[in-house]
Amino acid sequence: MINHTEIQALTAVSPIDGRYKNKVETLSNYFSEYALIKYRVRVEIEYFIALCQIPLPQLKSFPKSKIPAIRKIYSNLSVEQAAQVKSIEKITNHDVKAVEYFVKEEFQKLKLGSFCEFIHFGLTSQDINNTATPLSLKEGVEDVYMPALVQIVSTLGKLAKEWKNVPMLAHTHGQPASPTRLGKELNVFTERIEKQLKLLKTVPYSSKFGGATGGMNAHKVAYPKIDWNKFAKDFQMSAFGLTRSYPTTQIEHYDNLAALFDNLKRINTILIDLCRDMWTYISMEYFKQKIKAGEVGSSAMPHKVNPIDFENAEGNLGVANAIFEHLSAKLPVSRMQRDLTDSTVLRNIGVPIAHTIIALKSLHKGLGKLILNKEKLNSDLEDNWAVVAEALQTILRREGYPHPYETLKELTRVNSKVTKESLAEFIKTLKVKESVKKEMLAVTPQNYTGV
Repeated sequence: MINHTEIQALTAVSPIDGRYKNKVETLSNYFSEYALIKYRVRVEIEYFIALCQIPLPQLKSFPKSKIPAIRKIYSNLSVEQAAQVKSIEKITNHDVKAVEYFVKEEFQKLKLGSFCEFIHFGLTSQDINNTATPLSLKEGVEDVYMPALVQIVSTLGKLAKEWKNVPMLAHTHGQPASPTRLGKELNVFTERIEKQLKLLKTVPYSSKFGGATGGMNAHKVAYPKIDWNKFAKDFQMSAFGLTRSYPTTQIEHYDNLAALFDNLKRINTILIDLCRDMWTYISMEYFKQKIKAGEVGSSAMPHKVNPIDFENAEGNLGVANAIFEHLSAKLPVSRMQRDLTDSTVLRNIGVPIAHTIIALKSLHKGLGKLILNKEKLNSDLEDNWAVVAEALQTILRREGYPHPYETLKELTRVNSKVTKESLAEFIKTLKVKESVKKEMLAVTPQNYTGV
């Protein structure tokens, strides 16, 4: 029997909802149309509860015992109920108004119809959208993205520790260079990512909550004695952990959202750098890859095991960054008090997150398949004794030897192949103390790895 879900995956336009659906389906709880409706309903309900807690005179009679019941309107919102909202939208031709009408209908079912006009009281649609969207992003990043990224950092950390004493020939400009240690090279990436994570945690998730043009005009005219700015600020933080932007136009100015996307993009760029390095090390045979029974490395060449996980990760990180770039460049720009371009663009914030999650899962899989090829690492070091020239000329500098750099330069460039033996012969000819010669002879590509 054909599975209907499989058909949907096969006919999906986006690979996020098709080929990679099983990798990112948890994101549907934060960035799907259903999720957006659910978050909007949540904001409407929590706003109503906050009004009851001021309390407004007309809401003093609201039975507090009903608060758990009205919270269930959003916490238990089903896909079928979200479809009801979409049906209402076909009539209203306005998505947020459809949510308002749906919530009012649910209040009627709970025999709370007398309080319905305080649902969406004094608000514009962007008060709902610009609270629902950063809230969904905040929770999606915290619940899904962060654990996936931390897993990468943790895995890199474990590999770095395991391989901390493994010497490796470094390559600068693609040329053999002063040796390094494999663990240290992996720690470079963990340190870079951790620094960006610290920055990421400093970026506030900002919301806009201020009425039609940001001044809470309707609230002020209805209840002039209430400090509505304080109410809005406290409500956004206490209910959702969001930082209210003020002053604003009709919409959030998205500067912090842009900073967040730029930060995510920087992390992805670091991961692209990692993917390319690991790909290159595999091509140099510094790593072999674990083979799974039945897998095919190449459709034509049976001997190959392609580094597809790192390639998949790099490709998806690139797609994610292209979209992050557009989001951070476009969203802070809006004509006067607002235009509608932000609305359609914001619906895509889950897309780069999804591509990033796909990449993180591929990258983690790739890291887990690595097998260290110590023989190749060592043979490359043995084939490049010239890289210790830096160490020798530095010792000679310390000893006050005349023109040490030029002396070693002459040796390493004129001699077609510097070997352990030729280097030892060269050291014996130097007019330095025997103790210094002994010190120089002790330097090898394997132990010249720094601190």
